[in-house]
Amino acid sequence: MELSLGSLPFGLDFHPSDQLVAAALITGDLHLYRYNADSPPQKLLDLHAHEESCRAVRFVNGGQAMLTGSTDRSILATDVETGATIARLEDSHEDAIYSLINVTESTVASGDDQGCIKVWDTRQRTLCNSFDAHEEYVSDMTFAADAMKLLGTRCLTEILTCLNFALSSGDGTLSVCNLRKNTVQTRSEFSEEELTSVVLMKNGRKVVCGSQSGTVLLYSWGYFKDCSDRFVGLSPNSVDALLKLDEDRVITGSENGLISLVGILPNRIIQPIAEHSEYPIESLALSHDRKFLGSISHDSMLKLWDLDDILKGSGNNISQAAESDSDGDDMDVDNKDYLLLCTNYDMIPGGHLHVIFIDGSGTLPSAHIMTVTVPVLCPYTAPSLLP
Repeated sequence: MELSLGSLPFGLDFHPSDQLVAAALITGDLHLYRYNADSPPQKLLDLHAHEESCRAVRFVNGGQAMLTGSTDRSILATDVETGATIARLEDSHEDAIYSLINVTESTVASGDDQGCIKVWDTRQRTLCNSFDAHEEYVSDMTFAADAMKLLGTRCLTEILTCLNFALSSGDGTLSVCNLRKNTVQTRSEFSEEELTSVVLMKNGRKVVCGSQSGTVLLYSWGYFKDCSDRFVGLSPNSVDALLKLDEDRVITGSENGLISLVGILPNRIIQPIAEHSEYPIESLALSHDRKFLGSISHDSMLKLWDLDDILKGSGNNISQAAESDSDGDDMDVDNKDYLLLCTNYDMIPGGHLHVIFIDGSGTLPSAHIMTVTVPVLCPYTAPSLLP
């Protein structure tokens, strides 16, 4: 299924329990569609939500409302049934909002163009936390409910929840923020890769980041100074979107419009899923029943792919990746703290040790090339918090 949105889309999200999908557009418009496998999608709402670009959309409060974030620095809550405005928070950030993510059913996190991350209670309509975690825009976030961790990137930020918050950023660094103590707990060394997307895999033991060079970087949880592994099979096309399918497989969206299924540890391209267009993939999302994969691109099209047909038989090709993961260390979770993980990008020469593993046959698989940063002790000051 596919439909024309009429303008460049930036954000995409599926309803948590119904066959509804929302798209945020560069024009500031918000579209809501009802989809069905047996009929074309039906447009339910077409709202001019913001005067400037609408960059992100998320269903909240059990799907009763939609939140949108804009370059005009506002966050808007819209009723799903009526399209009426529930609340508008003007000047929610000092800079343009770039990303928005669900943390819990009634909590969301937003990231802006200057690396500031804020956590909001959508029911109380109050600010819970604020972090100046990065120096550039937060572009992607992901949340892991079993570990309460939030991860993100500075060029893209994803939030993972498990009592921890993790983020990645365009400045090429990965940071962990403690939500209860309102402090940045740790931050990775600057990477030569500009991080664009992030997900948590392997039951919380691995943080997987996409980059503009097309390299997929793997970090071991708790060891964020440098990545523990690199996969270059998608290079040189930028990996602009990551979507976790399960603990061993991730769906990638690249700047050449290709959508691929990639295995993590062992690292390899399992199969191409689809070609959305010749333009970059802006966002990927799964329907609530995991039957449909949604993709948006710079061709102004929303496409829904039937995952049952596309992935039929692919599970039989997956090795027991968990057994292949040499790290074997479980994620250390402190149930008393909420942590936020972020990433950033910067060019810093030196300080890297390249370790190459060659098996008995003499082959050199890319999955076994690691780059490790030699530890350097340096003073650290937690950033001040916004009121």
